[in-house]
Amino acid sequence: MTYQEFHARSLASPEQFWGDQAKLIHWFKFPESILSKDEHKLYRWYQDGMLNTSYLALDHHVASGRGDQAALIYDSPVTNSKSVYTYLELLQAVELFAGVLKGQKVQKGDTVIIYMPMIPEAVIAMLACARLGAIHSVVFGGFAAHELAIRIEDAKPKVLLTASCGIEFTRVIDYMTIINEALDEAVFQPSSVIVYQREQYQAPLKSGRDYDWETLLKSAKPADYVPLNAGHPLYIIYTSGTTGAPKGIVRENGGHAVAMQFSMKYIYGIEPGEVFWAASDVGWVVGHSYIVYGPLIMGATTVLYEGKPIKTPDAGAFWRMIEEYQVNVFFTAPTAIRAIKKEDPEGKLKQEYDTASLRYLFLAGERCDVSTLEWSKSVLNIPVIDHWWQTESGWPMLANMVNVELLPIKPGSATKPVPGFDIRVVDSEGESMPPNQEGAVVIRLPLPPGCLPTLWNDTERFIKSYLAAYPGYYFSGDGGYTDEEGYIFITGRIDDVINVAGHRLSTSEMEEIVAAHPAVAECAVIGVKEELKGQVPVGFVVLKSNANINEADLEQDLVEMVRNQIGPIACFKKVMLVPRLPKTRSGKILRKIMRHIADGEKYATPSTIEDASVLSELTTIMVDMKVQ
Repeated sequence: MTYQEFHARSLASPEQFWGDQAKLIHWFKFPESILSKDEHKLYRWYQDGMLNTSYLALDHHVASGRGDQAALIYDSPVTNSKSVYTYLELLQAVELFAGVLKGQKVQKGDTVIIYMPMIPEAVIAMLACARLGAIHSVVFGGFAAHELAIRIEDAKPKVLLTASCGIEFTRVIDYMTIINEALDEAVFQPSSVIVYQREQYQAPLKSGRDYDWETLLKSAKPADYVPLNAGHPLYIIYTSGTTGAPKGIVRENGGHAVAMQFSMKYIYGIEPGEVFWAASDVGWVVGHSYIVYGPLIMGATTVLYEGKPIKTPDAGAFWRMIEEYQVNVFFTAPTAIRAIKKEDPEGKLKQEYDTASLRYLFLAGERCDVSTLEWSKSVLNIPVIDHWWQTESGWPMLANMVNVELLPIKPGSATKPVPGFDIRVVDSEGESMPPNQEGAVVIRLPLPPGCLPTLWNDTERFIKSYLAAYPGYYFSGDGGYTDEEGYIFITGRIDDVINVAGHRLSTSEMEEIVAAHPAVAECAVIGVKEELKGQVPVGFVVLKSNANINEADLEQDLVEMVRNQIGPIACFKKVMLVPRLPKTRSGKILRKIMRHIADGEKYATPSTIEDASVLSELTTIMVDMKVQ
């Protein structure tokens, strides 16, 4: 059937649609209740079904004859090591580590925090928790001690799993010092800390609290899977909240498994036995969904990469990986592509590798500018698909469904809603906006399986944050617009829309224009307070390494480009060259913090920032340039 027919069917009869999709995974007890409401009148999927996610990802494939197929490929240019786990080998490793957890009295309903680098043991730990019905919460390895302490206080883990160190390029990061500081700060204390000692650093262990990972494995007995109710939480993942306190997004076993199977098949077009690579981190939602659970539930081969798009060793790293492992579908963030583009603007390193196995490149995690999409397409000569989703959704909400009907690609748009998502663009009163007029992006309830049903121990905050603003709808927090053909364009967070002399303007539209300049590697346009007009846009630009242009000439070029494409109403008159932009660990530019700096307002350094020192650099530049 066509995309339109497929999507319409999902909205017309959601229970039948998602009941049919549920039949594609293995249940111990198939749910009789497909969609229901809980005591808070919140929607829930498959509540009386029984299954186990670890079983679906491992045992099921071994039982189906896939035991000798590669399940997990590990490639670490920072340690010069590689390994491959078959489905049988990964199952045996998970069974044994589940036995370790069981020996530490971890059982169904307990929480476990995982603070680890991109090594196979992190994946094994996640699947071992899922096997026992323990609820894991992966905290990005390298998060500061205070942020880890906050998550320990909220999740209250029985056990904390970690490694002795992480590695950033050539720098070894001592994890145990961070763990110790976090536990010194936290009131709640886990009963034990299990430490995987890496060759690059041997951490001192505290007697009575810390245990050596390998030593515990030697005395462990393999643990079987525990049948779980579909509504039992699989994991908690924390995302930034507007109040500064992180929000614990809950993911349930049943709906999540159905969504993973569905998305791997229809969105990414992956079949069992094929190779899927998401160049992310297990600390982020992409890592949960599309490094670990999605590919393994589908029976594909997944790739775990401990490296960067550049400097490990060069900007050809991704192309080397695709050739070496015959990757069929690749998923990364636009910021990674921009980093490669900055180092290798002509894409010359790509010519050294044969990437013929690659069918699609998917981009997500931040708004994808047109120039990045077009550059990727020209270098790879395959469809490059922008898609949009959130930590809260757990899987894509807007996408070009490659295994349903590949629609024409419109740069700047993440295409159309995925089945199950009834996405609207509305004004402040909840009324639908006409085509090409920007508004708030909302989704009619019920959300499909796999999306957050609530927040960890905070239903009131869940309702207030996501449901209260537009009754009957989930509020995404993003702005956007639809065109005449129903394509949806996400323009950024609602507060990325600025008001210039009474005119609402999108800074993302200006960014598109700035990014198209041949000298620009990365950019951000923010609204800065101005006495006469309320706000005026200011552009911050990082140049390509081979660019030969001074700041005055670049500013003149960009002001003219914005004036030509938007008009003088944009009042875009100032451009600043900066060595780098403030970003989260997952590559999102922290525009809100930049606005606070420019406006001289107080701000809290966000927990997700990659390098806090960039903020003082920006402050100095803005003061010198009289922006602040």
